[in-house]
Amino acid sequence: MFKFLKNVSKEMKKVSWPKGKELTNYTVIVISTVVFVALFFMVVDMGISFILDSFFE
Repeated sequence: MFKFLKNVSKEMKKVSWPKGKELTNYTVIVISTVVFVALFFMVVDMGISFILDSFFE
């Protein structure tokens, strides 16, 4: 267990962490992608609901 944690500590020191500006850019990209995908599926869901309501009402 302790050997594993020691190895994890060594590997974490090798990691290249993003700088503040990079982190902000990555965060904006992730959030905008999530919003786009959510809106896309909302439109698809509304379209499918409209089609099904037209057939079954």
